Amino acid sequence: MTRTSPLVIGIAGGSGSGKTTVAQALMERVGARHVAFLPHDAYYRDFGHLPPEERAAINYDHPDSLETSLLVEHIRALQRGQAVERPVYDFTRHARAARTVRVEPRPIILVEGILIFAEPDLRRLFDIKIYVDTDADIRFIRRLLRDVEERGRTVESVIRQYMTTVRPMHLEFVEPSKRYADIIVPEGGFNTVALDMLTARLQALLGPLVASDDGP
Repeated sequence: MTRTSPLVIGIAGGSGSGKTTVAQALMERVGARHVAFLPHDAYYRDFGHLPPEERAAINYDHPDSLETSLLVEHIRALQRGQAVERPVYDFTRHARAARTVRVEPRPIILVEGILIFAEPDLRRLFDIKIYVDTDADIRFIRRLLRDVEERGRTVESVIRQYMTTVRPMHLEFVEPSKRYADIIVPEGGFNTVALDMLTARLQALLGPLVASDDGP
């Protein structure tokens, strides 16, 4: 059976769980040109007007730090067949960049983020909810490497942020949101069996358009 409206998929999980790896693997398997990708962390509120020390002190793991209403608006626009201008967030400056990324409507709308299942307005939009479940020690190591190598943070600052906001917010918001998932994927992008099953399901839902695609 083919669909006449986009299939909206949410991929959640703790920081460093492998959500982005799963999202990228699915896009590669079904064809990236069929996917409109909206990462929740592109929608951090613009704190560029604050001094750098105040920006660095914000709790970026709390739902209030994200402009979720704009993400909801963008998903609904894509569902109506309208292109959107996705924000770009500069993690080295803790501020939004001046440029945006144009996202065209596609048969699949893929949304990824740690807090997307903690937001009722977002949850209601998802046809499929996937939670990537990875042990806390692995998640922390991945986050540490990413923030130091890609975001210019020091080891000390990453550890401090993890203990003061990341871990408490994970326990308060992220972990409890797992109960809303339709599918729980252990070990993220390394779980090829789960990825094979998800890909087959997407192809069945979306019909020949995606199933016959040979690549992005």
